[in-house]
Amino acid sequence: MMSSSSRCSSLSLALLVLSLLDLALAVPLPASVPAPLLKSSKTFTSTRPKKGGIVLPFGRQRRREVKRQTKNGDVVGGEVGLGDSADLHPSFYTVAVTIGNSTTAVNLDTGSSDLWVMSQDCQTSACQRSTAQPYDANTFKALGTTVSLKYGDSTSGTHASGPVGTDTVTLAALTMQNQPLGAINDTDNSAVSNGGAGILGLGFPGQSFVQAAAVNKVFNNPPNTDTFISQIGTYGPIVSRLIEADMIDDPLFAITLQRDTIDVSGEGQITIGQLPDEIDESNITWVPVRLYDTQEGGVSPPSFASNEKYPLRWEVPIDGVFLDGQKLADSTQAGAGLNKSEVSALIDTGNSLIRGPQDVVNNVLSKVSTAYAANSNASPLLPCDQPHTLAYQIGGKMFPVDPRDFTSQHKKGDVTNCIANNVVSTDAPSVGALFSWNLGDPFLKSNMVIFYYGNLTHPSVDPPRIGFVSLVPANASQIFQQAVDDAEQSGNFESKGDAAPTASNLITETGSSTSGSSTSTSTATAVQSSVANGAASSVTSNPSTSSPPTTIVTVTSSVAPAASSSAPANAAAASLRVPNGVWSSVLLVALSVLSSLCIL
Repeated sequence: MMSSSSRCSSLSLALLVLSLLDLALAVPLPASVPAPLLKSSKTFTSTRPKKGGIVLPFGRQRRREVKRQTKNGDVVGGEVGLGDSADLHPSFYTVAVTIGNSTTAVNLDTGSSDLWVMSQDCQTSACQRSTAQPYDANTFKALGTTVSLKYGDSTSGTHASGPVGTDTVTLAALTMQNQPLGAINDTDNSAVSNGGAGILGLGFPGQSFVQAAAVNKVFNNPPNTDTFISQIGTYGPIVSRLIEADMIDDPLFAITLQRDTIDVSGEGQITIGQLPDEIDESNITWVPVRLYDTQEGGVSPPSFASNEKYPLRWEVPIDGVFLDGQKLADSTQAGAGLNKSEVSALIDTGNSLIRGPQDVVNNVLSKVSTAYAANSNASPLLPCDQPHTLAYQIGGKMFPVDPRDFTSQHKKGDVTNCIANNVVSTDAPSVGALFSWNLGDPFLKSNMVIFYYGNLTHPSVDPPRIGFVSLVPANASQIFQQAVDDAEQSGNFESKGDAAPTASNLITETGSSTSGSSTSTSTATAVQSSVANGAASSVTSNPSTSSPPTTIVTVTSSVAPAASSSAPANAAAASLRVPNGVWSSVLLVALSVLSSLCIL
């Protein structure tokens, strides 16, 4: 039999080993170890430290538990609904933003980079037709300069102009103080005439005319590249400032759009700062975003990064275009003053259609519509019960447009004749706009797209890229046929529009469920001094394989059209928290000490 002292020593040694092991598991891994973005099964590696994320579902709401590891703040993410307009063709998708004292809905646009809203001073017919809340400019701090923005192409161009200034802007409870924006008093843009209040651009700073105007005015000179790039954190677009301020986990957002007609389905959402939890990253096809040199119309590199090339927009190369499994002939339309063989596409949520080279579009429409084949001035009518699949080869994989998104109902009450009006021609490539295709909402209803900014000041350190995941089922044609059969029974294809909901879900680390208006905010800081000195702003992630407990808090907002939710903001609270495993480690250490004293 073992003696009492031997038992004490053995117990002490065992408990000490266990406590040290538990402490080791509770401490984050070294920064040199690649970190998965969501869970250990993921392989996505970021070059930024973990913060928080925001999840904003489009339309239909769902409650989803998100488990994340955070560095500071007890709010780790959130959910809030977005709206779409199925009663319009083309339809568009909106997100709620709060600017100063005004909460209103703006068009979500990956094809542009600027935030603007119609002010109460706008009296154009487009503004008068809008049903959205105009911006109350009482909190607007004018910078003494104006901006004139152009949208669309030569056949569908619109404009928006007005003074540039700053205000407090909240997007999904992430609040940016002194955010530059345009208070538009003159516009004919369809984002307004169709019921919205403006546009939220999610593009790169290189295409931000609001930032250029602000920097030019504040620094009292034409904005040279050094000033422009170094001031992204202060005068850049809102998501770019979130990135520069390290307010989100990773420099990305992911988008899917719900299907609002033909066969209402899907659960669209935008996720900011993290990949959606349900996505397996091994299914994502990543493709580099096109970088522009100065000869192509790109941004001149700054002196502190003289070898860099910068992205202008969310544009990626495509390998080919296919219709019903057959590769289509490439376009023979040459761009003005260009000698480029690479074909690329802009991925654009602000575009409700698919736009492409005129000769390829004519080929597509002629193959699906006998009326159009006989007369290119005729409407491209086709039988509703004949599904067609338009697909794009990107990164070596096929990403189709679902047959349910390729065609539209021609007339209410007619379920026999449909129309291929979701595919139209656009301008040829040009300097500063090298893309041949503009893949809009029909493509995004059929594919999840992840937009990764990378390093905004030094793209070579962490290049921008886009990830694609096809959402088109293998039996999409059969589903389309069933939708046609259902329409024949009812006399119409189903159609549904979603107003932006007013409720939101906060996902917190230690909080409890409450109701009320969300008050959690985070404020961006000025541009990092390391950027001005030419140092790369990205750092290696500090990974962790454990996740803190989460609580979902449902918040009902008192303002329309949508409430918001938050990412980590309260650093002071975070500094008082003890990571998972540490309390158990402390207990084990205490037990080992007691056992060594033979108290136990």
